[in-house]
Amino acid sequence: MQPQRPRPGAGFTALHLVQPVDGGVARVVLDLVGAQVGAGVRVAVACPEEGPLAGAAAGRGAEVHAWRATRGPGPGLLHEIRQAARLVELIGPDLVHAHSAKAGLAGRLAVRGRVPTVFQPHAWSFEAVGGVTGRLARHWERRAIRWTDRVVCVSDAERRTGERAGIDASWSVVHNGVDVSRFAPAYPMSADAAAARASLPLLAALPAATPVVVCVGRLCRQKGQDILLRAWPPVVRQLPQARLVLVGDGPDAAALRAQAPPSVFFAGAVPDTAPWYRAADLVVLPSRWEGMAVAPLEAMASGKAVVLSDVDGARESLPPGRASRCLTPPEDPSALAAAVSALLRDGPLREAIGRQGRHHVLSTHDVRRTARAIADVYREVAVVPRPERREPIPQ
Repeated sequence: MQPQRPRPGAGFTALHLVQPVDGGVARVVLDLVGAQVGAGVRVAVACPEEGPLAGAAAGRGAEVHAWRATRGPGPGLLHEIRQAARLVELIGPDLVHAHSAKAGLAGRLAVRGRVPTVFQPHAWSFEAVGGVTGRLARHWERRAIRWTDRVVCVSDAERRTGERAGIDASWSVVHNGVDVSRFAPAYPMSADAAAARASLPLLAALPAATPVVVCVGRLCRQKGQDILLRAWPPVVRQLPQARLVLVGDGPDAAALRAQAPPSVFFAGAVPDTAPWYRAADLVVLPSRWEGMAVAPLEAMASGKAVVLSDVDGARESLPPGRASRCLTPPEDPSALAAAVSALLRDGPLREAIGRQGRHHVLSTHDVRRTARAIADVYREVAVVPRPERREPIPQ
């Protein structure tokens, strides 16, 4: 048995190993970093220098270390594992928290149980791929559990997906949270959208009554913007003045632009998503898979109604009783178009859902609750005696 370690707080070091460095994963990590630094934890973040995470984490008080890793497995994996191992030796953490599939792969192969290890998938990798690659991903996750003290899922649905895949883990479910003060409406609901649109050049010239739908997310297959573009023509046939705004960038940007009609605007990557939520009449995220998406929580914190595909975490993120209006089957453009059109035509219902959604996020998905729950996980994992299962860290 190993001796007890210090409790999370003064004298405790947490290392976050992170890839990807943008989108919801980065926002979750940044919120945790801020809360942990505020609690007196020494926080280190190892991540690629490209992208917004490194600078933002340093701004919140973390030690930031360059970890040169790509998003997916490839020929550089062995070097990435060795880099991670050297960083663990350099930093000397009490606990390693690996975020998403790539960090979970390289980090657990680097540490191999020598340091208490938490893995947070932020949606399972095997949902993204099929065939042989998907089977290999499931096999890896089942095998890697021997080097994982705790798997943190962001929804009960994500945990159930792992269990169905045969992953026999020690589980914790910690729902994603958001900074509710950052996404609070700036004005009364009736004036908030108009003020936000006036501040955004892309939308400033639109007539005040224009229905605006916003989708925030990386432009990639997972987030399903191509499904939303297939659903959009029926919406415009019913509401010819409606406009759709895709906020974000990613590998599918060029293909999406090529198929988009003039009623679809592309905002690109933005430093702050809050004004775009405030400018919306409705926020849509038609993902193919998730653990629990952050963007809908941010939208609801902004007082906006949402329409989501019924993937892992979506039902748990919504306020009670709203599934019939706010959820559609994944990859179903017709159902998505019907749900979006219905809410755009019913302003009072949309506003009622927005108010209920904000109250729900304030009471259930405040990031401070999330940070406290993660601190409890760290305490359970890092301070109790653990069986000897250490292996040398590869050099």
